[in-house]
Amino acid sequence: MDGTRDGTEGSPSAGSAAAHDPHGPRGAVFSGPPNALTRSAKAVEGVLAAVVEIPAALLVAAEIVILFAGVMSRYVFHAPLIWSDELASILFLWLAMLGAAVAFRRGEHMRMNVVAGMVGPEARAFLEVSAVVAGLAFCTLLLPHALDYAQEEAFIRTPALDLQNAWRAAALFTGLSLMAAFAVLKLVQIGRPLLVLKALAVAGLIIAGFWLLGPALKGLGNYNLVIFFVGVVAFCVLAGVPIAFAFGLATFGYLALTTRTPMLTMVGRLDEGMSHLILLAVPLFVFLGQLIEMTGMAKAMVAFLASLLGHVRGGLHYVLLGAMYLVSGISGAKAADMAAVAPVLFPEMKARGAKEGDLVALLSATGAQTETIPPSIVLITIGSVTGVSIAALFAGGLLPAVVLGAALCFVVWRRYRHEDLSHAARASWGEIGRAFLISLPAIALPFVIRAAVIEGVATATEVSTIGIAYSALVGLLFYRRFDWRRLKPMLVDTASLSGAILLIIGTATAMAWGLTQSGFSRSLAETMTHLPGGAFTFMAVSVVAFIVLGSLLEGIPAIVLFGPLLFPIARAVGVHEVHYAMVVILAMGIGLFAPPFGVGYYAACAIGRVDPVAGMRPILAYLVALFAGLVIVAAVPWLSTGFL
Repeated sequence: MDGTRDGTEGSPSAGSAAAHDPHGPRGAVFSGPPNALTRSAKAVEGVLAAVVEIPAALLVAAEIVILFAGVMSRYVFHAPLIWSDELASILFLWLAMLGAAVAFRRGEHMRMNVVAGMVGPEARAFLEVSAVVAGLAFCTLLLPHALDYAQEEAFIRTPALDLQNAWRAAALFTGLSLMAAFAVLKLVQIGRPLLVLKALAVAGLIIAGFWLLGPALKGLGNYNLVIFFVGVVAFCVLAGVPIAFAFGLATFGYLALTTRTPMLTMVGRLDEGMSHLILLAVPLFVFLGQLIEMTGMAKAMVAFLASLLGHVRGGLHYVLLGAMYLVSGISGAKAADMAAVAPVLFPEMKARGAKEGDLVALLSATGAQTETIPPSIVLITIGSVTGVSIAALFAGGLLPAVVLGAALCFVVWRRYRHEDLSHAARASWGEIGRAFLISLPAIALPFVIRAAVIEGVATATEVSTIGIAYSALVGLLFYRRFDWRRLKPMLVDTASLSGAILLIIGTATAMAWGLTQSGFSRSLAETMTHLPGGAFTFMAVSVVAFIVLGSLLEGIPAIVLFGPLLFPIARAVGVHEVHYAMVVILAMGIGLFAPPFGVGYYAACAIGRVDPVAGMRPILAYLVALFAGLVIVAAVPWLSTGFL
């Protein structure tokens, strides 16, 4: 995997960008020598990037202001703004699509590039260029239908603001157009016309081949599900195509070649998947995660935990576990959590003799362990696509993470029970007290967030704005750390990461709809319901399936794709939906952060600036511990449902 981009250690996007860059690092060796054309393309891209990034940053800021104003007007002034949710929804689709365009330009769409890293330079160059061509193909194929969709939506008017819905739907056409433009500019900047033509020719031949086979495919019935949703998706993902475009191309091909479904329907499903208002929590919690790092709140929490446990054998490893648990209760985005904790702890842990491979292994393991801690973005996504109560998911996620954390603590104890602490000074009670007082406003933030939801002050979507306002005030007045110059990059990073996540959700929603319409969901439900062993076998199969899916598809795509299919089956076999949610999230997390395919593991390596090979062996014991904890959570439903 590539290293962090631009040396921006500590930025949530740094790790994610490095781990998922589909277009190779800047200045990649497969680029040709610069010439007048490539320099012109680079200049045009710079101007277009500014035109896109500034509105994207302003949209993030506008969403924060609108939702916070809605909370204040309703709870403080008892005069609800009836238009706030509608305006937030309109702007949200624009934020998602502009953010997706920014992510495409910066190479931050999630993808698996393990295969690209295993082949020679020329083969990797071809795969990297093909990834750009695949994005261009998806956008080009869908563009005319996105335009038709916007025109159709012009006949619908919004209830509160009385606006044509085309103003919102136009975001899809605009975002796809911008991604197509960035793709063309990237291909020109490569400066190797023959390589680009080769990639374009291969893509054209594949598309033409499928089109010619269209009449034959129609007669294959549900075998087409295997061809498109297994074969095409697997081929694209292994070739390094970003996951969102792999899903989109497979779904487009299936619907266009094997059904009579108008392609307007696919655009509508894309819109539906990206437009759930609950998903607005994604960019807001991502921004909150960056804010607690910028204001020094994360550093204060870590310093307090270090003063408590720094003198214990393996103490800073326990601090890492505790810090990830606390920070995960604020951010909800794993890359943001790891980027807030690792730069603070890793230098001191290395000074104490800890091996960097073990550090990144534990960091990756804590990423999997803390997936269920609210306000986890995966929890929010599950609630959005399955209809399970977000509040119930938030309440059910705390204890399962504690169980897996205890399993990880056992491994730390075993490994570091003979650690040399001769150079580690024990903090006095006075120092611990001072560290506690300094960290108190930061430690209070997760409790402020949860109290606001439980007391009905704000919804799960709105509560992040309370956290943002609280963090900004604490940073300005208490910690006196608030770098105004970092606000714009933070807002752009938020839009980019959110756009990458939301485009995956949109294309996965379209794919899930295609699977449902084919009758696959009914067949799956019938098969899973009649498995021998009932609920036990169903749970065991789900655990194995989501570990594999988490490793290959990332967590959110796996949840969006299979959640709506499997949650009704869980209810039918007698498994509580919150219990089932915790089990599949933790299983998916293990796959996501397990090498060699789990991209979360490579994000941890990028953030920690550690060679991925160094952590391969140390992480095995942590993965065994996580799996043991998962088995306990699956076997004891009370751990997930006891506080509902």
